[in-house]
Amino acid sequence: MGSRGGVLELAVLGLLRETPLHGYELRKQLNALLGMFRAFSYGSLYPCLRELLSAGLIMEEEPSADANPPLTGRRSKIVYKLTADGKERLQELLTQSGPASWEDESFGVRFAFFRHTEAEVRMRILEGRRSRLEERLDNVRTALARTRERLDSYTLELQRHGLESVEREVRWLNELIATERRADVAGDPRHPARGANDRPATTTNTGRNADRDTVRREPYEKDE
Repeated sequence: MGSRGGVLELAVLGLLRETPLHGYELRKQLNALLGMFRAFSYGSLYPCLRELLSAGLIMEEEPSADANPPLTGRRSKIVYKLTADGKERLQELLTQSGPASWEDESFGVRFAFFRHTEAEVRMRILEGRRSRLEERLDNVRTALARTRERLDSYTLELQRHGLESVEREVRWLNELIATERRADVAGDPRHPARGANDRPATTTNTGRNADRDTVRREPYEKDE
């Protein structure tokens, strides 16, 4: 899939990871997720679903007759669910942290699934996004300094509004990056990337999580 198709693929697989959904509910959740960041065309959903079905990443499932009795004679809604291959593909997508993940087109969707993303990958994406925005700020400020005298007051105000919006996002990213650096995500339930129902990973073959438990019980001991 191309860049836009890749964003939609990630969004669909990420939502289906949470729970199986029928087409209408999937459309609503995609609109809530993608609509915050860019226009979402419903016409692009079903071609994407067909590609994912063809690749074996999702499957169709008819609701049982007991769950949906045929009172109206209408065809039961098809429910889409993730396959094992789909879970592997989602995990592959969530490990990607290159420049494409920093861009306006995909950053918001990537951020929406940060709770399923490794801490190192989150940090690379956040730092990459900040670097990209700082570069954008420098370019806009340079261009504005050259053309300020030729612009009318309304255009200048629009430029100022754009600059302030980017500056706010850079400050927000600075706060997130600082939090990522301070907190052990697996041990700090207050971390923004940690869901309310998420649990820290456990293992029996390393001592890594024992250290995390110590950090979780006394997170600020060294600061005092």
